[in-house]
Amino acid sequence: MLDEIDAVDWGSIPGHPDWYEPGRAACGLSTLAEATNLVQAAESGSRLAGGGIVHGHSAAVFPAAVVATPLLLDIAQQGHPAARDTALGLLAEALSCYPHAGYTRVMAPDGTAVPICCAIAHHLRARTDFLVGLGKRAKSLLAVAAEHWRFEIRECIADSGGTAAFGILAGCLPDGVHAAEMHLAGAITVLSELTLEYPPVEDSLEACLRVFARHPGELPPGAMLLPAECGERVH
Repeated sequence: MLDEIDAVDWGSIPGHPDWYEPGRAACGLSTLAEATNLVQAAESGSRLAGGGIVHGHSAAVFPAAVVATPLLLDIAQQGHPAARDTALGLLAEALSCYPHAGYTRVMAPDGTAVPICCAIAHHLRARTDFLVGLGKRAKSLLAVAAEHWRFEIRECIADSGGTAAFGILAGCLPDGVHAAEMHLAGAITVLSELTLEYPPVEDSLEACLRVFARHPGELPPGAMLLPAECGERVH
């Protein structure tokens, strides 16, 4: 795990120059991974919360938090119980804090500029089975992550003045009408009105959305939808 932390060039990750301290990210994660008691875990957590991945006093989150999320999950899985609790607390804080203007997104492997909160939530969902096994606190973290849903379009048909979009829903899209960002080939288009027509059933992730005032040609397969409100989160 230490090799994975050391392999990250934390200084190359963008962050507000007055608040983000790359050294705190690297040192905080390394010492948290090696912590063997509550005091060591708390000291490491203070480094990470004091400019490493978040700045707790100003409630700001940095892009480094996205890179740190899978590492913190590894620490929660492999480290000391005190380190696990510290890691879970940091993840909850990172998910709830807002980013500074100019540092609100991270680049996904496909070139999509994803809001920090959505990127963190995606990493958390990937470790659902592990987190569920940790009990109430981790389940609460997953519940918050579910609010940062994403929907991948697979197929569309024209339907009642709009489009029925069929695809895969990760997370939980609440009832009602919502706005969404549509990401495709690095471009972002805002869809002002959509609603969940048919939610996933049983163990399936397949769902159907109704997108108002858009025709199927505007919603190509492979496009990813994310909550528009997440893209507007600014500290």
